[in-house]
Amino acid sequence: MKQSYARRLGRALAVLALVGAGTTAAHLTPAAAATPALQSIVPVPVSVTPAAGVTFPLVATTKIVTEAGSAPAKQVGDYLAGVLRPSTGFALPVSDAPASVPADSVALLLSGAPASVGAQGYQLVSTASSVTVRAQTADGLFAGVQTLRQMLPGSVESPTAQPGPWSVPGATIVDYPRFGYRGAMLDVARHFHPVSTVKRYLDELAQYKINNLHLHLADDQGWRIQIDSWPRLTTYGGSTQVGGGAGGYYTKAQYTDIVNYAASRHITVIPEIDMPGHVNAALASYAELNCNGVAPALRTDTAVGYSSLCISKDITYTFIADVLRELAALTPGPYLHIGGDEASATPQADYVTFVNKVLPLVAATGKSVVGWHDIAKAALPASATPQFWGTTTSDSGVSTAVSRGSKVIMSPANKAYVDQKYNSSTPIGLSWAGYIEVQDAYGWNPGAYLSGVGESAVRGVESPLWTETVVTPSDIEYLAFPRLAAHAELGWSPWSTHDWTAFRTRLGAQAPRWVAQGINFYRSSQVAWDTGGTSNPGTCADPAWSASQVYTGGNVVSHNGHKWTAKWWTQGEEPGTTGQWGAWTDNGAC
Repeated sequence: MKQSYARRLGRALAVLALVGAGTTAAHLTPAAAATPALQSIVPVPVSVTPAAGVTFPLVATTKIVTEAGSAPAKQVGDYLAGVLRPSTGFALPVSDAPASVPADSVALLLSGAPASVGAQGYQLVSTASSVTVRAQTADGLFAGVQTLRQMLPGSVESPTAQPGPWSVPGATIVDYPRFGYRGAMLDVARHFHPVSTVKRYLDELAQYKINNLHLHLADDQGWRIQIDSWPRLTTYGGSTQVGGGAGGYYTKAQYTDIVNYAASRHITVIPEIDMPGHVNAALASYAELNCNGVAPALRTDTAVGYSSLCISKDITYTFIADVLRELAALTPGPYLHIGGDEASATPQADYVTFVNKVLPLVAATGKSVVGWHDIAKAALPASATPQFWGTTTSDSGVSTAVSRGSKVIMSPANKAYVDQKYNSSTPIGLSWAGYIEVQDAYGWNPGAYLSGVGESAVRGVESPLWTETVVTPSDIEYLAFPRLAAHAELGWSPWSTHDWTAFRTRLGAQAPRWVAQGINFYRSSQVAWDTGGTSNPGTCADPAWSASQVYTGGNVVSHNGHKWTAKWWTQGEEPGTTGQWGAWTDNGAC
């Protein structure tokens, strides 16, 4: 909760005498030079063997060749060309590969990969004459392409022509994922986000080898997917959002567009209709779904736990069956997510009854059920996937589900929820699960986090982004980046590679890439952000900013390669973030 101005000013006056007396916190200045490409890859590959002194030059005559006769490989080649053409200005024609890899080419082949790479991994070999990515599937080729992107300078991500040069370091990389499922969730119910925003997020997810997008399509504040058999869900239930804005929804054609775009990025869409709670938009749209037959008013606040479908009415299950059937028909992926969290208005016995009735409705669509881990209060089939979102390290329902054969998606709120604030000065986000700085997001082991849920019982890792405070694409990016990259590494890279010091160097090397893409990322002071220069632009005559230091208006500090002046008293509010009080003025680069 925000402090009053008077209280804050009073605190400021009380500590003015302490100016200069604060302890000096460790401060990471920007990296002294561009980090070598093979030390910049996120997620870190399983194995990287450099070829000293070898580089492959990407030039105007370079071509992309793909597995002959394979449409999926050709699609990956076209995707790679689409990424590289705007910045390089090169034609990069895409054609079938001949019997042997030609010189001056990037080859994407579905043969010759080591067996160890499995269905999602790849082998990448870069020499002075070619780059060859081999995989067993197009998914693996696509993952290899993401690594290749990061072996090129960050400016290759620019939407406009850049001077280059473009060189790929020589290396042999063998790489494959720790977990098959690496996900991100976007809540489009609290604040509606249009198709263009979802597509931008899909592009951002893909480059870090995230392969599932969980869309939270319905909640108390809005219903976002067209259901023909219950049309008022969208026309009325989708007409608002948190704060009372216009809301919105996806037509079936728009949803299909999202699904197809995701598939072109090798991402599976998992739709969620939360139930039996979080349903006020549905209850407001259809009175008969309420036990008393009276429709409540639409809600635009952020309260939770007050709504429930009527467990005892047959029409409730007719409604759910219709929704699931129509949604399944639009969704080629294997999962439907039924929510199930924060159902405080549903008595526990009714909740278990409800889950037991809904499970076969999902099965009837040919899909497997995913739900927040609360659904494990019922006896789940082995095919069901509970998604753990708690803040503890044990849950008896989840461990029981695992003992029955279920696998778990790990999304502990105090580690994986990217809607939580970084610190007290973060201008958007929530904090009920605690502040999550980048090191917090990285510093946990999904395979040994929850009692009774070992590595083999984890399906994967997902980063949920709830949108109570998130309105724009810029808001999404600010909360997701850089923490999403930390979670991507937890999901992809072997635990044996887990090392915070090495990771923050590789993460810092993403900065030029994100700047070129226009990603509004949070410049955490825990990370040495690479400015891509040849000298350290963070070396100023002024002292480094410290979160614990007390400053007044005349104090100038160095932070993330810029000089900053405190407008007035401040402590703990990081230069470069809006903050609650906007206490810093940016004086430009050092």
